[in-house]
Amino acid sequence: MPSLPQVSREVRLVTVPDGLPKPEHFVVAEVPLPVPDKGQVLVRNRFFQVFAALRTLISGSAKGTPMPPLRPGDTLLGPAIGEVVSTTGDDGPQAGDLVSHWLGWREYAVVPVGQVKLLGDALPDPVAHLGQGGLAYAALTRDAEVRSGDTVFVSGAAGAVGSLAGQIARLLGAGQVIGSTSSQEKADRLTSELGYDAAVIRGTATIEEQLAKAAPDGIDVYLDNVGGDHLQAALAVARPGARFVLVGALSGQMSRHGTGGTAPVELDIYQLILKRISIQAFQGRDEQARSQWLERFGGWLRAGDITFPHVRVAGIDSAPQALRELIDGRHFGTVIVEL
Repeated sequence: MPSLPQVSREVRLVTVPDGLPKPEHFVVAEVPLPVPDKGQVLVRNRFFQVFAALRTLISGSAKGTPMPPLRPGDTLLGPAIGEVVSTTGDDGPQAGDLVSHWLGWREYAVVPVGQVKLLGDALPDPVAHLGQGGLAYAALTRDAEVRSGDTVFVSGAAGAVGSLAGQIARLLGAGQVIGSTSSQEKADRLTSELGYDAAVIRGTATIEEQLAKAAPDGIDVYLDNVGGDHLQAALAVARPGARFVLVGALSGQMSRHGTGGTAPVELDIYQLILKRISIQAFQGRDEQARSQWLERFGGWLRAGDITFPHVRVAGIDSAPQALRELIDGRHFGTVIVEL
């Protein structure tokens, strides 16, 4: 094992922005190399994910989030993959093991043993563990219960969740899969690379007009990563008995005028009642669902039935800019910083 450095680098919040975060709101700071205590491991991070919900944590405006709000001076956090380099006991992961955890945005992390997961060889590429397909899989199989022949609409289809959700829906037997995105270039990739039958594009005709044209007989399932006018459009074209699952709220998180902590939308409750539409929030993931997903994902990857769309950004110094580019919609799939 190579000798360890004296310092580690991490990305910290300097100030809470008034609006969308920019690189100048962060700093890459040097800190003494952390030392694990009893029941902890020291992990050298290899990769971490950049994700949109950081905007909400940075603003601190949403109550009840599963992760605490970030304050000036705090180190950012998020899904990460790394190698255990030091441990204080014989229980749990040992030096050399690849693990996943939630203390990304730093080169080295001290993590409680109970908060790391051994990766093993379930997936052919360890980086694929940073994909959000497990979330999409749980939403589509358990919450929406996709059935053979269903027409499925996925908003934010070029993002970390949506770029896998469309492929998963197809593998689960959906008859038609439609996605929304922000540009013609991304729309072309959705249909040529990821199995989407059609794509609607924000900023052209209304989402409702485009969706009604793409699905003239209506939709059966809506996986919502956006909210706002996408949710309204899905309601307008939904078939009786349609199932909606709310996964994200990018219309609020990416708003230039709010704090990223609210995503208000006006819905016609009468149509919900008449069409008997069910709307529920994503119910989260448990260990059983995670294991099932990894088994199926690994098999699909090895068979070439699914791809993991992602962008790798080199170096921790590039991470703040990568977050800004994600917010601006410049990337396709999951955004990953490679250390």
